[in-house]
Amino acid sequence: MPKSLIYSLLFVASIPILFAANLFIGSVSIPAHAIFDILAGNEVEKQAWTYIILQSRLPQAITALFTGGGIAVSGLLLQTAFRNPLADAGILGISSGANLGVALVILLIGNTIGSVGGFDLSYSMSIVSGAFIGAALILAIIMGFASVIRNNVMLLITGIMVGYLVSSIISILKFRSTSEDAYSFMIWGMGDFSGVSTGQLPFYCIVVSIGLLLSVLLIKPLNALLLGERYAANLGVNIKLIRFLLLLCAGLLTAITCAFCGPVAFIGLAVPHIARLLLGTSNHKSLLPVTILAGSVMALVCNLISVMPGASGSSLPLNAITPIFGAPVIIYVILNQKKIQYFN
Repeated sequence: MPKSLIYSLLFVASIPILFAANLFIGSVSIPAHAIFDILAGNEVEKQAWTYIILQSRLPQAITALFTGGGIAVSGLLLQTAFRNPLADAGILGISSGANLGVALVILLIGNTIGSVGGFDLSYSMSIVSGAFIGAALILAIIMGFASVIRNNVMLLITGIMVGYLVSSIISILKFRSTSEDAYSFMIWGMGDFSGVSTGQLPFYCIVVSIGLLLSVLLIKPLNALLLGERYAANLGVNIKLIRFLLLLCAGLLTAITCAFCGPVAFIGLAVPHIARLLLGTSNHKSLLPVTILAGSVMALVCNLISVMPGASGSSLPLNAITPIFGAPVIIYVILNQKKIQYFN
């Protein structure tokens, strides 16, 4: 049996278990029979339990499922496009664009929208809108550069410089803001899968699914790019069009996930490497599906850890957990980069 099929079945079997664990485990103890009743649409002893399951844990688990796969695929696409094993969604400055959008909402106009501590609906939607517009704007700028810059290394450096420029603007906004606003922005920047409400969930899942579907359609040209742009061009691949589609797909996944969940770290960087190490291949026909599944599994595990009962009774930030799984993988890749053949 092929490795890709074995690991795909393993991850597929793990996802329902982890998904159920995300429903049954949390800071509030809810009996298992009550959770089954809630999911079946029956009345339970406490109305608060129904709200916690249907309005918090269920959408949070679904968000983690889609976000993990989306961020992981975004990282894989950028690593292949730039032939750089350390590339991820933040390297082109798209995540920084989302940060800038949120910084403008929280640090500049937050007090005119609503209470920072309260996070009412209008305030939360303003944050999501700001993050998406900021990410989309930077994506448009990068794609504009991509139309005139043919060299991938130069485009990569341009993206990094755009990210530095955006970070500089954010630093100025933070310096001019109140301590309360700066703290609120810091909390958003640590990542959270609870940012997608039940009403927003269908839209979120559809957009992420479109990005994932587009990535699947790019499998053949991605494999051609592994052998170099000249070889791919000789095979009839339109390099300019494929690079445009790669950036569009990775940018769309980064923008939508970052807008709703914040800049979740390490999943996009580490998961593609985990998939490559497990499969021992860079063939996207098997690598991309396993990357999607592995990203979903990692996101569900991180979300489960973040909401486990603790002394404080509050959730841990995602970016306090993801480095525990991601950093060792990246260290291993750096130490063994000469032994690992990512790009033929």
